[in-house]
Amino acid sequence: MSSRGRLLTLFILLVVTAVCVRLGFWQLARLEERRADRAVAEAARELPEFTIVDGRETGLGGRHVVATGIYDRDHELILRGQAYREAPGVFVVTPLRLSGSDAAVLVLRGFVPAPDAVTAEVADLDEPGVQTVRGVAQILTEREDDGALLERTQGATWRGLDRSALAERLPYPLAEVYVIQSPDSALPRSPRRVSPPPLDDGPHLSYAIQWFAFATIAVVGGTVLLGRKRSEGRGPVP
Repeated sequence: MSSRGRLLTLFILLVVTAVCVRLGFWQLARLEERRADRAVAEAARELPEFTIVDGRETGLGGRHVVATGIYDRDHELILRGQAYREAPGVFVVTPLRLSGSDAAVLVLRGFVPAPDAVTAEVADLDEPGVQTVRGVAQILTEREDDGALLERTQGATWRGLDRSALAERLPYPLAEVYVIQSPDSALPRSPRRVSPPPLDDGPHLSYAIQWFAFATIAVVGGTVLLGRKRSEGRGPVP
């Protein structure tokens, strides 16, 4: 290998190594952020159950909550691209018009299977009358894709819940949180109630280890390759 070729190879290896190391430290930073968020969520879960009264309450993210009202199925939301126990399907999210208030809180009632994770049978999922909903509150955030609304002849579906997009479409104020309804044997079997996201470290540590391993492989492999090419370039010793 010529000197120019060795320099080019060395430059590529240095770039690859630097990128892998940078991504490894980025995953470690993400891990610290997740652990900080987990600590906050764990503290919130330990607080007493909070009753949502008018939908204007704040600071409820991660808390166990209870709300009473009537479901507004005319403005129900379907979240596509979901899975439950490795089965594809959708989540059904229904506004609960709070009793004694002009506001509503979104309730993630549960999972409905669908082979394409988009089209599901949800017409018969009525829960009429006044309902008391218990579950874990999650902050209703802004998304970069605005919820990615998809209009189809079979009905509209969303990729996720976006506060601003929903505020424009729904005819009443929304609480700052939505509620993941807790499983209960007294509830209908469908939609299947789901648990809130686990409070764990996620995959960040394993991803960081992978990136650092890639960096090590690049350094060791590059050193061996350059050494071999240098030896070959010298030719046989007379």
